[in-house]
This record gives sequence, C-alpha cells and structure tokens, in this order.
Amino acid sequence: MSREAYQVPSLGAQNTFGADGIAGAAAEGPVASYVCGECSSKVSLKRGDQIRCKDCGHRVLYKERTKRMVQFEAR
Repeated sequence: MSREAYQVPSLGAQNTFGADGIAGAAAEGPVASYVCGECSSKVSLKRGDQIRCKDCGHRVLYKERTKRMVQFEAR
C-alpha cells in the first residue's frame, strides 16, 4: 500500500506581509462564506474581518458545507 507524503503548500506570491512585516494586504486573501445563526443570512468574511453578521450584528456564524462530493471508505 503506497502513501503519498504530505506536501506543505507554498505561499510564493500569496504572501500577505509587506516588506516591513505588517499584514497590510491581509484583506485581499481568500473569502469564506458563513451563515448567521440568528437571521440565516449569508455572510462573506475575509481574513482579519470581524466575526459579526453584517445584517443583524449577531456573532454566531456557521461555516457553510462544501459543495464538492466527499466520500469515505469504510473498513
């Protein structure tokens, strides 16, 4: 049984820190979508954003499920 070794993803040009080491460009990172626990509205957050619903201000957000198929093999 062959196993592939874990490959650490390289940051390359995606480094969010500037030359002085301050995360000034952190807001341009990937966007994650969440669902508000109070009003059920969809909230998109970037890295560094406050964890708060933009409609009602509630602070409990749930991560949306993935759209891709996930399959596990039972043993």
